[in-house]
Amino acid sequence: MPYEKITEGVFRVGGGDLTSDEDCFVYLVNLGKPILIDTGAGRSIRKLAENLEELEVGPDNLSLVVLTHCHIDHVGGAHFFWDRFGIPLAAHQLDASTLEKGDPLRTAANWYGMEMRPLKVSVKLSGAEGSLDAGGTRLHWIHTPGHTPGSISLWVDNGLFRVLFGQDIHGPFHASFGSDLDLWAESMRRLLELNADILCEGHFGVFRPASEVRRYIMEYLKDYGKA
Repeated sequence: MPYEKITEGVFRVGGGDLTSDEDCFVYLVNLGKPILIDTGAGRSIRKLAENLEELEVGPDNLSLVVLTHCHIDHVGGAHFFWDRFGIPLAAHQLDASTLEKGDPLRTAANWYGMEMRPLKVSVKLSGAEGSLDAGGTRLHWIHTPGHTPGSISLWVDNGLFRVLFGQDIHGPFHASFGSDLDLWAESMRRLLELNADILCEGHFGVFRPASEVRRYIMEYLKDYGKA
């Protein structure tokens, strides 16, 4: 299958069996204005573009690409959308500087044996939270530092479910990333307060219903001694 429908207007279009195991899970929110959440590492970008086209969303008519944090398995494909089609890229300002420098350590490019070219972030999110125009609704973002200083999570209500995009809830945490476990634990508690019905995670799948979302987050809080 070229994509996985999660609920009305929310799809997984990349990662794992859809593009490559080195890619994070890539999600499309299409509730009026199509927005892509993350892009994968980039080496399977043509397959990702084909998957979008199966949903009648060409890479040239996305309204925005949101980068949840600066790691290359989430942002490496972003050059394709900006360089070829001028699609604006959004990221929190605390990770934007890392992306614009192409820092090989902070982007984890060295872990993947890849080069991280400097990336133009045209929409720099600042503060603790905000929202983006998704057409008939808003795609909300929350600053959730811990994995990286500028990590964000997103959520949307499609009228049926509250869907949370918590890409790297599981970590890992490393000094070279600027990780902070105490900040991460605070971030996770903020996500629990959302009472999301569905969690779209970055590497380990889609979790539902709300009780399973809560269990998933709480397990990691326990594992890291922060429950």
